[in-house]
Amino acid sequence: MDEQRSTVAIPVGDAQLPADLVLPAQPVGVVLFAHGSGSSRHSPRNVAVAGALNDRGLGTVLVDLLTPTEDEVDARTAELRFDIGLLASRLAGIVDWLAVQRPAGDVPIGLFGASTGAAAALVAASSRADRVGAVVSRGGRPDLAEEALAQVRTPTLLLVGGLDEEVITLNERALAELGEIGELRVIPGATHLFEEPGALEQVADQAGTWFTTHLSR
Repeated sequence: MDEQRSTVAIPVGDAQLPADLVLPAQPVGVVLFAHGSGSSRHSPRNVAVAGALNDRGLGTVLVDLLTPTEDEVDARTAELRFDIGLLASRLAGIVDWLAVQRPAGDVPIGLFGASTGAAAALVAASSRADRVGAVVSRGGRPDLAEEALAQVRTPTLLLVGGLDEEVITLNERALAELGEIGELRVIPGATHLFEEPGALEQVADQAGTWFTTHLSR
């Protein structure tokens, strides 16, 4: 499959955020990734899921939501990774950049969030309902989106490991707030990071189906 790969700096407010773009020749949509606590755009799990989405004809954008300076501060304090408002505003800015600059063309946009990135994705989706067509959360903390959950109008898939009992409970609470647009699926035998054989492949498969279904026109 012909793919265009590039690394760009996306301007959001005063920040320049490095992002890795992979665009199939004729993408059916583009998925923006929001990584979780203490991770980066080089997260091997997100890179693996992104590759599976590329195989389905979806473009992907893996981006660092913190600047290098902010990342240094966060490495010491671990405070910015839980600043859902900051992360969500950065995501919303990147959604706007994708919609205006159209590196993938005029295609629908999806959001894939892991851990705290899932909360940021849902807050961003609530403020960009006209631009975000689908959301997937992997082992996420959608509960941290708080009051924004009730404002989400975007089809949202919550994927949780079957052995990640505390996070299952938190996702069930979030699902009650999301209502009919939300769906919770449990990956049997998987822990929080989906490191068990075949677990991440199930995440990628279900996410791919969700995005191609809801982003197709």
